[in-house]
Amino acid sequence: MFCCCIFLAVSLLHSLCHFHVSGYDPSCTEYPVFTPSALVVKYGDPANVACDVCQKDCSGDASGLEHGVGKVTKNGTTMFWTVDRLTDWDIRLLCFYTSNQCTSTLNPTLYQLPESVSISFVNHTEMMFENQQYTLQCSVQNVAPVQSLTVTFYRGNTALDHLQSRSEQKKPVNETFTLNITPSREDDGSQYWCEAKLELGPAGPQSPPVVTSEKLPAIVHYRPELIGPRNPDVITITKGDTLHLNCSSVGNPSPSYTWTHPTNSSSSYTGSVLNINPVGFEHKGQYICTVSNTVGTVTKEFNVDVKASPWIWIIVGVSAALPFVLILCVLCYRFYKQNRKGSYNLKDVLRFPKHTALPLQNCEKV
Repeated sequence: MFCCCIFLAVSLLHSLCHFHVSGYDPSCTEYPVFTPSALVVKYGDPANVACDVCQKDCSGDASGLEHGVGKVTKNGTTMFWTVDRLTDWDIRLLCFYTSNQCTSTLNPTLYQLPESVSISFVNHTEMMFENQQYTLQCSVQNVAPVQSLTVTFYRGNTALDHLQSRSEQKKPVNETFTLNITPSREDDGSQYWCEAKLELGPAGPQSPPVVTSEKLPAIVHYRPELIGPRNPDVITITKGDTLHLNCSSVGNPSPSYTWTHPTNSSSSYTGSVLNINPVGFEHKGQYICTVSNTVGTVTKEFNVDVKASPWIWIIVGVSAALPFVLILCVLCYRFYKQNRKGSYNLKDVLRFPKHTALPLQNCEKV
């Protein structure tokens, strides 16, 4: 009967105290010590702890270890508590020594990994659009203790935010965490996912247990963006060469292309690069490329100037000079032929010694 009264008194004292040691008592010179001082156990695993009830002034034998599950053995002033499979979420161990009214308590932390972790969009199932806000949701099922849970949202390998629950529930609960995002075109094709981590402190696993969700691909639609300047410099090309106009762009969905020629007529060509071979003077002028998708439209203008080939000018120059050359040749020939009648033959010069005067035919009549 006496022992029962002591147990009730100790329990009442413990309920009024928030400390590991059951409160200060001037008559207590030494409180019982638990080893380890903190106990973290995975749900369903075995557990054990020792309590040194007294190390000095250990007169009397009114000591014990109050427990709801498991069993206790005693070796002198040390109590040993063991359990094969811990499943009690509200377990508390109370170690006491009644001779000096000293009591200590230990509240083991029982944890359970989430049964599942999933990620989704809130009220959204289709594609996303650039610069619009959406809400990601990470659902964690049957996890405990939730106050030790940290949820991290990721885009690819980049952590977006870390969130924690405000609940103090010890038993397994379902928790949902949300995060607002505003995707950009750089996010197209990336993957969103979340991670649930139990951070159980120094007494828990040194590598905190983690459960991750599946990967959620992001499809972001955005208007076309041109590769290169929108209005490039004037393109000067020689007649007969190949005209190459590049209107490439990126966009989601893939953009379509429409070309307008200098004649103001729409071209049937629908590619991103326009080639004209060979180019002629009729191809001179402004070309407009219109790039469109379901999100938007952008245009690119090309101004083309076609020049004649330099060989044309050479041929024209030669053609213009040819009549003058022919006339000059005729005049030279007539002049040469006319002078030949009253002159000697050049071949005769080689037959006479140096400084020998040659008779002129014109002198025969003198």
